[in-house]
Amino acid sequence: MDKQANSYDLLILGAGPAGLTAAIYGGRANLRVLVCEEKLSGGEITSTERLDNYPGFPEGVNGLEFGQLLEQQALRFGAVLAGAFIEKAELHGEWKKVTTTAGVFQARTVIIATGTGPRSLGVPGEELLRGRGISFCATCDGPFFRGKTVAVIGGGDAAVEEALYLTRFASRVLLVHRRDRLRAVAYLQEKLLRHPGVTVLWDTVVKGFKGENKLEAVQLQNVKDNSSTEVPVDGAFLYVGRIPNTAFLNGGVETDTAGYIITNEEMETSLPGVYAAGDVRRKFLRQVVTAAADGAIAAMMAVRYLQ
Repeated sequence: MDKQANSYDLLILGAGPAGLTAAIYGGRANLRVLVCEEKLSGGEITSTERLDNYPGFPEGVNGLEFGQLLEQQALRFGAVLAGAFIEKAELHGEWKKVTTTAGVFQARTVIIATGTGPRSLGVPGEELLRGRGISFCATCDGPFFRGKTVAVIGGGDAAVEEALYLTRFASRVLLVHRRDRLRAVAYLQEKLLRHPGVTVLWDTVVKGFKGENKLEAVQLQNVKDNSSTEVPVDGAFLYVGRIPNTAFLNGGVETDTAGYIITNEEMETSLPGVYAAGDVRRKFLRQVVTAAADGAIAAMMAVRYLQ
């Protein structure tokens, strides 16, 4: 393979906060940097109405705007962005090769920052009605449910935040949670439980979705008494966990049993010159600020490796 064509010092997979921060640091170190991202710059944060806990934004910042700011900063320092789906990665050896829908790229160092994707429930009707009432992004699809009834599945921060956001549009929001208490942080719980437009269905799981061309009802079961009920809804938003986007690696990098990439504190993976940053790696806290920190460390480790 021609070592000059489509060759870079640093190839970054993913343009979320981790990937774009790495691009900023790599660019400032005068590396030739390429960032591959299939979707919008900013990653999952672009679907967040307001990012409230990132330092330096006392009034918060819109997630889409935050992603655009990160992109502008990375471009300012010379990073190149390729809109491409990552098909496979061959990361052994001196030159690491990544095959994408925009072509084949290679670099001596790679940072994997592909983040996570939404976990599905795996119940009847879910695949059929995805995009026909079932959604994973309230910020994206909330306005379609103005004056309607929607269900939010989950009990963590994302589920509670999006349930509150949906009250701007929906006439009724049902929060379906399998336990008798929420996992979200205290201030979000308090805000949700006080909201007159939200009803929480405790100790309840989804057994299926019903509808022909669009979602019409959700089938629920109480986990304590096993009673079943069918509730008419126009929309359902699923927030039941995340899955790391590592399938394209095909086992080429060491991961844990859940698929998260194992690194040390320097973001080094099991392969020399290959690093992981952000939500895709095994870590305690998955937040924008920790993703950015990961990206900075990974980029500087790549600089050290190249030296």
